[in-house]
Amino acid sequence: MSDPSDDTTGKVRSLRDTIREVRTAETERADVVVELRDAERARLELLAEELRGVFAEVPADDDQFIFTVAQGTPPRLWIDMTAFVVMGRDRRTYRFLKDTRLGRTVIVEGAELADVADTITHYVAERIIERERAIEGDWLIKRVMRDESERRQEARQVVAAAAQAVAAPEKTPARLDSRALGWLVAAFLGGILIGVVVLFAYAWMQV
Repeated sequence: MSDPSDDTTGKVRSLRDTIREVRTAETERADVVVELRDAERARLELLAEELRGVFAEVPADDDQFIFTVAQGTPPRLWIDMTAFVVMGRDRRTYRFLKDTRLGRTVIVEGAELADVADTITHYVAERIIERERAIEGDWLIKRVMRDESERRQEARQVVAAAAQAVAAPEKTPARLDSRALGWLVAAFLGGILIGVVVLFAYAWMQV
């Protein structure tokens, strides 16, 4: 029988050596990941450089765009808060994506830098036009509301003036009637007084 303690292969296993091998493999894989990430970022930087002129023409008061390459896994070229560009699995295909209420949508996907840049340019132009329309719509709504308020104010003034015009004739005859009655009473009393004076004068003359 053979002795189990005998090492027939002559190989001595070492946990320390195995740990070293695993760490070396992980380091190599990490280096590959870093290299791939750097490659992705480099391609996104090329796209950002292609769009630099477009970014510069965006109105200064329009703050809806970001235009920056962000670190992360994977790196992203952010266009605005919901649209960004990432590289595909082959690290050569650009994927222009947008997050919506219905989920993530692929706007364009391709390896041609110029085609992707053109699509992004059209997207930026559409967003700028949408913002201008929204601002114009807000202004128009405020204008309509202001005009409506002015018309209501004018209508209230017309109604108030009409009410005053209707009420004025009702009050005037009352004032006129009271004045006429006063004059009639005064004239009546005056007539009586004159009659009394005339009678006294006549009686005096008879005596």
